[in-house]
Amino acid sequence: MPLLDIIDLKKYFEVKRGIFGSKGYVKAVDGVSLSLERGESVSIVGESGCGKTTLGKTILRLYEPTDGKIVFDGKDITHLTWKELSWYRRETGLVQQDPSGALPSFMTVKRILEEPLIIHKVKDKEERRERIYKVLEQVKLTPVEDFLEKYPHMLSGGQQQRLVIARSIILRPKLIIADEPVSMLDASVRVEILKLLQNLQRDYRLSIIYITHDLSTTRYFSERICIMYAGHIVESAETRELLTNPLHPYTRALLNVIPDPDPSNRFIIREVPAGEPPNLLNPPPGCRFSPRCRNIMNGLCDVKEPPVVEVRKGHFVKCWLYV
Repeated sequence: MPLLDIIDLKKYFEVKRGIFGSKGYVKAVDGVSLSLERGESVSIVGESGCGKTTLGKTILRLYEPTDGKIVFDGKDITHLTWKELSWYRRETGLVQQDPSGALPSFMTVKRILEEPLIIHKVKDKEERRERIYKVLEQVKLTPVEDFLEKYPHMLSGGQQQRLVIARSIILRPKLIIADEPVSMLDASVRVEILKLLQNLQRDYRLSIIYITHDLSTTRYFSERICIMYAGHIVESAETRELLTNPLHPYTRALLNVIPDPDPSNRFIIREVPAGEPPNLLNPPPGCRFSPRCRNIMNGLCDVKEPPVVEVRKGHFVKCWLYV
């Protein structure tokens, strides 16, 4: 049984349009299905505005799903109340993109880490102290005594993100959602943070959903990759398979804008996909990538939404080219 099973999940945001306030919906997540095994890491990759952060927050039930189902550890948590979700909060953690914005500026490191333990009724002070010391050592904020009474603004960006990660694992969860955890950091620090997450995944047998726009980091981190565009998963496969045999035109476009690894060509970035970014308020009637696709088949791609096809074992694509 998978740890997490998402079935046809949807999250729509209501908006008002025009002078008379007619209603419309931003279809941020529009029918996503995904399974995650215990101890597995999966990357959700897509450009800004594709719905990947909304997907992560809906999985964590920070947003109420519009439709579909979320099953965690065999329990349907789709429409549980805030009070009923108390146990789920202990089992899941979030690593945000901007560490400085994610940490309360008025709390010390010790208080930031102690807060979730108090909320979830870890009453023994000595146990709280032991957990705080252990987690700070695990994220390499040592010597621990030097950090306990510091405030977030006294830490570097990398140290702040280590603290965010420490907070996310202090309740010993089963699932972590890391939302662009290295995008705000210097290149030299990114590798360290990703290695830290890998080590924690191994030590705790964590399941991790890694949300990113950067395909170049996924090959070092995740076992599977899901490519997201305009609220849909358009392609998914094991990491090596997807990176070496991309099928969907959008996946190929994403791979084409990764800088060339050859040092002599390191400033060359290939062609960027044409057209406008994904429109979640007024999506096209057919394939959502059709306004930007160079392989469009008029009368099909721009009219009818493609089905999901398993082209190779474990390699799924949502494209008329493979139907």
